[in-house]
Order: sequence, then structure tokens, then C-alpha cells
Amino acid sequence: MNLEKLFHLKENRTDVKTEVLAGITTFMTMAYILAVNPNILSASGMDRGAVFTATVLASFIATCLMAILSNYPFALAPGMGLNAYFAYTVVLGMGYSWQMALGAVFVEGLIFIALSLTKVREAIFNAIPMNLKHAVSVGIGLFIAFIGLQNAKIVVNNDSTLLGMFSFSGSLESGTFQTEGITVLLALIGVVITAILLAKNVKGNILWGILITWILGIICQFAGIYVPNAEAGWYSLLPDFSNGISVPSVMPTFMQMDFSLVFTGDFLIIMFAFLFVDMFDTLGTLIGVASKADMLDKDGKLPRIRGALLADAIGTSVGAVLGTSTTTTFVESSSGVSVGGRTGLTSFVTAGLFFISLFLSPIFLAIPSFATAPALIIVGYMMLTSIVKIDFNDITEAIPCFIAIIAMPFMYSISEGIALGVISYVGINLIAGNAKKKKISVLMYVLAVLFLLKYIFI
Repeated sequence: MNLEKLFHLKENRTDVKTEVLAGITTFMTMAYILAVNPNILSASGMDRGAVFTATVLASFIATCLMAILSNYPFALAPGMGLNAYFAYTVVLGMGYSWQMALGAVFVEGLIFIALSLTKVREAIFNAIPMNLKHAVSVGIGLFIAFIGLQNAKIVVNNDSTLLGMFSFSGSLESGTFQTEGITVLLALIGVVITAILLAKNVKGNILWGILITWILGIICQFAGIYVPNAEAGWYSLLPDFSNGISVPSVMPTFMQMDFSLVFTGDFLIIMFAFLFVDMFDTLGTLIGVASKADMLDKDGKLPRIRGALLADAIGTSVGAVLGTSTTTTFVESSSGVSVGGRTGLTSFVTAGLFFISLFLSPIFLAIPSFATAPALIIVGYMMLTSIVKIDFNDITEAIPCFIAIIAMPFMYSISEGIALGVISYVGINLIAGNAKKKKISVLMYVLAVLFLLKYIFI
């Protein structure tokens, strides 16, 4: 195989060694998704093992497509935030089956493929104000962090204040410290450890945070501080290799999409929410990472962006067929770029490592939710940093952004944040007389009307 001919290494001022290192680095920073995604999607009733296999295969296929179609060092996997929307909003919140949610993801991927082959995606991208795009990222970050706090049981139901912090004294009195209490403590320790690794700029900090928290849990299990109780939902933290090294079957989720509600208003809204978040998350990541690597042209555009978007879109539909939520380009790709990754060879290395991980499922499936919760919380922090890009000096920009941000965690729904953000942006600017000055597009008015009709009739 002539790697130079395939990836134009010299033209991109890189070499094989640098690209391999970059691929390994990217995998280390995003491999946490192999532990987190099955945990999140299993909350919707999906088989954890099948979701693990689907996650690996979707990541492998989509990342290979990125290398082939665009020759960029970007890696893809089922996206954070989008998996939370899938499990906690669509299935648990709105009451739809996970099969129907997969159907919405599949259709969204097909539409994204069509948009990627035309100039419609640029029109949609340009229609949404930049401040509102940043607000969506911030809101999703808070939502993810909130889910992490809940998964770790750091935040629990409270009769007097709706929500409250876990009571360690209460767990000691009730005798649940050796199951629930210790795992909450370990999750808090995990957040601190991950934060320190992040501050020290350790490569793979999020993955290391998960592994260290998990290892501390195993030590507690051996010491008798953590006592597994399978009947109560507290399982052993040790990987189960009793069946040898085997790949979990993907059949429980393979081709399970349900299209029976495809022509209903709710299905369209859910599908559009997947499409909206996927599109802007992908475009934002591509532009952000490419900018860091000096890949943008003199006009600030990314050459071959159509191929990159197409890889993302195909990956989404393929992922839905396999049985996982929306596949998207990961911002963690910036870690590989930061060590010199410049071509699709970086992506191929990352894809190869994803495929190898398929045969290590007992390890990833043994990682408990209290160990992955710190990753959710820290990823939430990373997404929150986009808040500094919002123009708070312009009230007509800031208030809609604020509404979009608070709606996501407080209403436990990404789609509500998107809908209320668009409606309030158009409404406030229209009434304030800024519509012409802001050059609000016709498409924004259409979106605002559609979202209003949703609240009126659905």
C-alpha cells in the first residue's frame, strides 16, 4: 500500500509516524464513548452488549469513510448529547420506543446525506444565528453534566426541593453505603481526578479518569467496601471472561427501526431535532478543528467539506441500522490534530483501534455508570466553554440564548431548548424592531412557526 499516494503525506507536511501517533491519541481521548454509550442507551431498554458492538462498528465504518471521502484526520462515533436526547428525552421522556427513535435517526441520516450532496446545508447553517449555535452547545453541555450527576446519584430526587444532593449520612443509617454511598463517593473522586488530568494536559484525560475511577471501585470491591448486589442492580466491577473473548451479538438492535409513526408530527419534530443538533455539532467541530490545524482556505472555508459531511451522514444511517444513536464527528479529534495529524491516515489508525476494541467487550461492559459519570460531567464542562462566544451585550441575542441554554437541563430536553431558542429569537427581535437589521432569514421564520404549531397542536 502506497500511503504517500493515498494520503498525500508530504503535501500535508506530515509522515507515517506522526499520523499513527495522532490516530492513537485521538482514540485515547474518545474511547470513553465505548463505555458511556452502552450505559446511556441501555436506559432506553436497549441491550448493552448489542449497543457496544453497534457503537464500535458505527465508529469504525464512519471514521474509515471520513478518511476515504475527505482525507481529513477526523474521527466519528455516536455523539454525546445526541445519545442522551435519544434515551432520556425521546424514549424515557416522550414515551416512544427505542425502535422508533432508531427510525428517526435513520431518516435523519438519509436527509443529511441529501443535504450534504446539495447546497441546502449551507442555507440552513447560515440561517441560524451564530450566537444561538453556541447556546445550543452550552445547553447540551449542561444537560450532559446533569445526566452525569444523576447517573452517579450525586443528584437525587428530593420531596421538598425537587432535587437535592445525595445524603451520605442517610446511606450510613440505611445500610446502603456499601453499594450506593461508596459509588457516589467514587464518582466525586473521579470528577476531581479527571479535572486534574485535564489541568495537567494529560493525553486521554477523560479515558484515564474513567479507568482510574473504575480501578478504585475494584479495589473497594476487593476490600469489601463495595459489596455487589445484583438483585438491587449493583453488579460486580470485574470483567466477566467466563465466556472467553467474544463479540456481543448485534442482532438485538440490528435492523430494528420502527417507521410506523414516520408521518406524524412528533416523528418529524424528533427527526428534525436529531438533524439540527447533528448538523451544527458536525459543522462546528469540522470548522473548529480544521481552524486549529490551519486547514481553512483564505475565505475561511474548509475544502472537501462535502466529503466530510457525507461521511458523517452515511455513518448516522449505518449506525441506526446497527442499533445506535446519531454518529457524528468528535471534537476530541482536535487531540490528534494537536500532535500533528493532518490526513486520513490518522482516521484509519483510530478506526483500526476501534475495531480491535470489539474483541475486548467484557472490559468495556464491566465499567459501571459511576465511573463514566465523571466523563459526562467533564464533557459538559468542555461544551459549556462555548458560552464565552455569545454576545451578552446585545439583549436581543443574549436572552434567546439564555432561554435555549436553561431549557435543556431544566426541561430535560434538548429539543425544547432548540425550539424555545428559535421562537424567542424571532419573537424578541421582531417585536423590538430589529428583524431587518439582524437580517433574520425566511427559514428562521419558518422554523419559529413550525415550533409554535408544535406547542399549540401537539
